[in-house]
Amino acid sequence: MLGNSFTRLWEDLIGRPDGPLKFRFILQPAMAIFLAVRSGLQDSREGKPAFFWAIFAEPAQRRELLSDGWKSIGRLIILALALDCVYQIIVLHWIYPFQAIVVALFLAIIPYLLVRGPVNRIASRRKTLGGQSEAGQAEAPPPVRKAGIL
Repeated sequence: MLGNSFTRLWEDLIGRPDGPLKFRFILQPAMAIFLAVRSGLQDSREGKPAFFWAIFAEPAQRRELLSDGWKSIGRLIILALALDCVYQIIVLHWIYPFQAIVVALFLAIIPYLLVRGPVNRIASRRKTLGGQSEAGQAEAPPPVRKAGIL
């Protein structure tokens, strides 16, 4: 029974890139990358650590990070599952939930996890380097205005 599921999954996945609704192979990763970039930039502004690494390295923050990740990508996962179910109904005339989950994992979740952390690190590094002049010296702060009577 389980062997048939894996065989069917593999055979169906091989035929998917050329079949109907092939745009989802571009749309889903593109949306995942867009959301990951947005979340990574927000993490950088808030001074948060790199997402994927922090999930494993900082157990105290794991629950908060996973909750934040789910909020960021939840709609994308639902969209990925819905698109794959529509594909399965049109092409396979049946819904295979395990296949839909595997496709959502590879097309949405993995690109998100691979992009969010590096975007955070790059943005943080640029922010840190942005406070220095071309000579590598820290720029002087702007002059302070003293309150006075006009």
